Amino acid sequence: MTSLSASFGAVVRHLREERGWSQEQLAEFADLNRSYVGDLERGRAMPSLATLTKVASALDLQASALIARFESLQAGRPPA
Repeated sequence: MTSLSASFGAVVRHLREERGWSQEQLAEFADLNRSYVGDLERGRAMPSLATLTKVASALDLQASALIARFESLQAGRPPA
């Protein structure tokens, strides 16, 4: 697990939990496998651009907004 993938996963988990969704719900909304969403959140997988776009869309965000939250966490700010 790299710090990049762990940070991205933390952002995805934070946004999912903020919405009160399970991993299964996010996976369904993003048209992904639930175990893959778990791997993303644990930092065991780094999404492709297509997957990042699916996750962002499911979270009702633009991909750039999801990346901006990730960059904030990388800079030491909370993922809000």
